[in-house]
Amino acid sequence: MLKMNTIAEKLEVPGIRVFANRVAEYEDGVNLTIGQPDFPTPENIKEAGMAAIRENRTGYSHNAGLPQLRRSVSNFFMETYGFKYAPEDEIIVTNGASEALDSVLRTILERGDEVILPSPSYSGYEALIRLNGGVPVHLDISGTNFKPEAPEIKKLITERTKAIIFNHPSNPTGVSLSHEETGEITTMLAEESIFVISDEIYSENTFAGKHVSFGAFDALRDRLFIIHGLSKSHAMTGWRLGFVLGPADFMKYVLRVHLNNSICASLPSQHAAIEALDNTRSFPGEMNERYIKRRDFIHKKLNDMGLECETPTGAFYIFPSVERTGLDDLTFAERLLSEEHVAVVPGSTFSKEGRNHIRISYASSMENLEEGMRRMEHFLEKHRKSQV
Repeated sequence: MLKMNTIAEKLEVPGIRVFANRVAEYEDGVNLTIGQPDFPTPENIKEAGMAAIRENRTGYSHNAGLPQLRRSVSNFFMETYGFKYAPEDEIIVTNGASEALDSVLRTILERGDEVILPSPSYSGYEALIRLNGGVPVHLDISGTNFKPEAPEIKKLITERTKAIIFNHPSNPTGVSLSHEETGEITTMLAEESIFVISDEIYSENTFAGKHVSFGAFDALRDRLFIIHGLSKSHAMTGWRLGFVLGPADFMKYVLRVHLNNSICASLPSQHAAIEALDNTRSFPGEMNERYIKRRDFIHKKLNDMGLECETPTGAFYIFPSVERTGLDDLTFAERLLSEEHVAVVPGSTFSKEGRNHIRISYASSMENLEEGMRRMEHFLEKHRKSQV
């Protein structure tokens, strides 16, 4: 009898996609699930990609990506965040940030290796860890304002720990780390012999001060991988263009995994990425102005409804608690969808540490957000009356 990989058999469709797919069944559905900018890719970036197609630049590139693009990536990080990665052997262009993360995990993990995840965390991390033979170890940060703290991380490090994955600004919470907080974690991890993977895909979507990258701390340079890309910052989700930065001694192995997996990233997308990094750096700030207005609107509405939540400082998600309603997060999301045709994501999708919360994406039009909040308010009013 033919049998599938047992790990693949146990994988489930993420809650994000479950609710996004179900709300599409309603003609009047309001979808507040997907983390995808509702802005079009800027015209000059689209033109760069189309020019590449017209000029028949549609073959393979170097496995690590076009040299010009890797130089653009290197210059972007130096000029924006103040640290340098060599384009020759410390940068690899990938098919989105997800493939970058997968290539790193395939490179470093052996069966049984543990990977620490400050949680609630993006559900794709656990799936990729398990697919690569690793064991996710969740660090509960629900009681520390969704911020990982050095002493608590240290308690989870064992001889089986291979890596820790950070994500800030965070999906699903929208929380960012300060320079002091990042520095304290760095100081502790510098004394440990584990890899550090920092998913900074939302670094350009930071609302309170400048993003602080783990790459700015030399103490971690010899074991740090930075995952990045253009999907969120330049509204380029479908272009599938990401990159990974890391120490040359390890990146040569990541490159071998990447090239055997996908050969190289799409060439037209790479040419579009050069235009994005070199000539369209102001675009994320323009989007952020709109995101902040949406965030402030939805934050006030949620708190007025009694759904307490912190003010997000990055990404485009808000993570309110629904505990006071007496409904668990899955029931809340199920009923909101069936009764009001509004889709949000249950917090437990992002590990059990996210339970009793829901994630709302405000990467949606103000019109959708206003309608979604109106319907959610109506749902809560009905629920409260039914409890009397």
